[in-house]
Amino acid sequence: MLGLLYPAQCPACGRIVENSLDSRAHAALCPECWQDAHFIADPACLKCGAPLPENNQEDATECLCDDCLRIVRPWHRGRAALVYSGTGRILLLALKHRDRPDLAPVLGAWLSEAARPIITPDMIVAPVPLHFRRLFKRRYNQSALLARHLAALQGLSVIPDLLLRKRHTPMQDHRNIPDRFANIANAITVNPRWISNLAGRRVLLIDDVMTSGATLAAAAEALHDAGSGTISVASLARALKDD
Repeated sequence: MLGLLYPAQCPACGRIVENSLDSRAHAALCPECWQDAHFIADPACLKCGAPLPENNQEDATECLCDDCLRIVRPWHRGRAALVYSGTGRILLLALKHRDRPDLAPVLGAWLSEAARPIITPDMIVAPVPLHFRRLFKRRYNQSALLARHLAALQGLSVIPDLLLRKRHTPMQDHRNIPDRFANIANAITVNPRWISNLAGRRVLLIDDVMTSGATLAAAAEALHDAGSGTISVASLARALKDD
């Protein structure tokens, strides 16, 4: 009955999708938006999840993108669900800036599937934090929403406030890579409340989009300094130079 009253809509454009009475249709894109959604499949960079050329002949255990060959990443492995362009960009901006937290279950499921190869049963899931000023303005942390849904699907523990922003930082948009790292340096710390739970534990860091990796690097360094175990990262979208 609910399916008849509220048929499933494409989360990106709102069109009614085929087989809208099927419960799985509520996570489906319409054909047009599907064609413009660039989901990332193997081969992908092992550090950040960026797609690699299909003719890449390197050992699968050593596949890295140009950025991760050039920039030291303070984490072990990384994955991303989508390229930050087309439908992926539309959905992420809607979640982040257009008051669409209802998209989190669908996007969290996509992220959960993308991160599956790097997940271990003992991991703690933690989102990249927002400063309270930005959180007050936005009313929710989009990375925390994604982290909650991923953790629920994977049967993992999530600590939404494991990390804190100890100072407000300007937006990273339109900054070059060195400026991005300088802008976020020493801005993230581990919540003292959880330090005793962190010792030696593996952590999966969740962010909405990875561009330079500066924010994830600051979060990973804070976790290392607090005595965590191996750190991996998962982002809903990976921004590429060509896009």
